[in-house]
Amino acid sequence: MCYCKDCQAFARFLGRDAELLDARGGCENIQVLPKDVQLNEGTQHLACIRLSENGLLRWYAACCNTPIGNTPATSKLPFVGLSRACLESSAPTVAKSFGPVRFCAFTSGARGEPKPKSFGVLGFALWLVRNRLRARFTGGFRNNPFFDTTSDRPVVDPKVLSPPERDKLREREAINAA
Repeated sequence: MCYCKDCQAFARFLGRDAELLDARGGCENIQVLPKDVQLNEGTQHLACIRLSENGLLRWYAACCNTPIGNTPATSKLPFVGLSRACLESSAPTVAKSFGPVRFCAFTSGARGEPKPKSFGVLGFALWLVRNRLRARFTGGFRNNPFFDTTSDRPVVDPKVLSPPERDKLREREAINAA
């Protein structure tokens, strides 16, 4: 679960925060390797934004504003925070496939008190290091549906939000929380 303000702002950018965020403002992202992600159809609708010049790439289907996942700005750091919302399976099926929530972060951004407790951050960091090394040795980082294999550029040019655009999305949180 991620409670960061940027994930919340992304859900509001898509106009789907009521259905994508839980009551505390958290969203479920499943950490997977890019080589395990297949975009079977609708790639012509693939779109991408960044909430800032240095932010994560946030991928979505522009036809229906469904979030797909978050990636770093390079395929050399091989992970995708795959959005639970883009999976067709029911919650019990997803839990059976991926297991229970193992990572809860940025809980200071959660709504209400007391804040949820963070957990699993070290485990995620170790997973990321292990898989980055493995992908570098095997060349697996090149198998990524979000990046061109020769240039390492995103397959879609990301729209970078201006600071006022991002601030407006964050202000909506303050208004909604009041």
